[in-house]
Amino acid sequence: MRVWKVLGLAGVVGVAATGAMVARAERARRSYTPDEIRERLHSRLTGGDAPPAPDGTSAAASAEDARRARPDAS
Repeated sequence: MRVWKVLGLAGVVGVAATGAMVARAERARRSYTPDEIRERLHSRLTGGDAPPAPDGTSAAASAEDARRARPDAS
């Protein structure tokens, strides 16, 4: 009977830890503004390996360069 109690407690701890990790990831995901997400997506599209600067200047510049290079893309 004692083994089942330990296994049950381990299961509860595992579920709680998983919930905490999911909540933390959700908070981090929602902390981005729509403009930051757009800049990151444009950076990925242009093939920029470096992450954008916190002020967003590098991602915005590379996205603008990509639009100039392909005028048919909008």
